[in-house]
Amino acid sequence: MVNEKQGFSINGYWMFIVIVALYLNAFWLLAQTFMPGLAVTLLVVASVCLPGFFMVQPNQGKVLTLFGSYVGTEKRNGLRWTIPLFIRRTVSLRIRNFESGKIKVNDNQGNPIEIATIVVWAVTDTAEAVFEVDDFESYVSIQSESALRNMASCYAYDPQDDDGISLRSHPQTISDALKDEIQERLGKAGVTVNEARISHLAYAPEIAHAMLQRQQATAIIAARTKIVEGAVGMVEMALDKLKEKGVVELDEERKASMVSNLLVVLCGDKATQPIVNTGSLY
Repeated sequence: MVNEKQGFSINGYWMFIVIVALYLNAFWLLAQTFMPGLAVTLLVVASVCLPGFFMVQPNQGKVLTLFGSYVGTEKRNGLRWTIPLFIRRTVSLRIRNFESGKIKVNDNQGNPIEIATIVVWAVTDTAEAVFEVDDFESYVSIQSESALRNMASCYAYDPQDDDGISLRSHPQTISDALKDEIQERLGKAGVTVNEARISHLAYAPEIAHAMLQRQQATAIIAARTKIVEGAVGMVEMALDKLKEKGVVELDEERKASMVSNLLVVLCGDKATQPIVNTGSLY
């Protein structure tokens, strides 16, 4: 494994002054016809040094190699100068976004779902990014999608119980798990994952309608349960109040009839139509 190290370079502005001074001295010697051999030597040295200049932008690194060997990385900004024989490759250290396409995968219940992710990443080790993988940008995209598939298959789309973790109900937990999964794969390429989040999550089209009906049925059942619980409490309270105030004495048969009528009124989907009894009480 190749680890990043500091490459050799010096301040380019100082080196520019030195090269200008070499040229001036060479031209002066040639003009004076004094020591022409030394003048030619100075011209050759100055000309050979010119290709050693390079510029490093903010959040950028220059990977230096010599005859196929890694000699270091220069991250200091500005005009720099190094040995002209060094080959310089630019690697961006800026934060980047990668958005995967929608991929189809089965959750841990076997349901086909569509899922996509956004990964925020940056190169932190230029040597590993350049020499450990063939193309680190392609490596990031392929491994991110592979990690997403593996992570999605470990969780259910919907929660199966109150304590269960699912893709839809625990977005932060899922994001943390996805980030760790991707980082484990990309660490060997000198890449650090800053954030990974689910950008799209849905059932696959072939089962989406059936799953929507199931969700609607679950919601209706939960709502009906609350309605019945509230209605029973209201009926119980009504009977207790009538008995406490002594408004009317009801036998068991009339209590059952009253309970039935109240439950119909409280639990019905539509407004009830009352029937007024103008005859006897019974």
